[in-house]
Amino acid sequence: MFQIGENVVNVKGPSTAGDFDLRAQRGRWVVLYFYPKDNTSACTIEARDFTAAVPQFEALNAKVIGVSRDSVKTHEGFCARQELGIELVSDKSEELCTAFDVIKPKVMYGKPCRGIVRSTFLIDPQGKLAFEWRGVKVPGHVEAVLEKIRELS
Repeated sequence: MFQIGENVVNVKGPSTAGDFDLRAQRGRWVVLYFYPKDNTSACTIEARDFTAAVPQFEALNAKVIGVSRDSVKTHEGFCARQELGIELVSDKSEELCTAFDVIKPKVMYGKPCRGIVRSTFLIDPQGKLAFEWRGVKVPGHVEAVLEKIRELS
């Protein structure tokens, strides 16, 4: 798990935009948000909220990238159905989820399971962790992320 101010290790993975490489994002803010599953209600709202705010993020020299354990094919369908304008990374191996410590025991429909706890990480242009949100509630979250980038810029 990374601490605020620490360099974030390079992470890579397949995405809807080709091969994702975190190190290649240096020089701009990166909003790396982890969500449980494509095509579920809260995840859809969150992705659409981030998509709607893409122009605001771009004006702040920031890129939004979503991560879940779904396949690239599932991500592509999700993007097409919801008209999403953000890159989605497939983390089937759970490498990114493990690096950011977002996989936790959960209870779903009364049964214990392992799943992604909705979390967002703000990485500064030098590749350091600038801020994190864990256990995210979707309403108002995108605005909070935008405000934090403005505050730290």
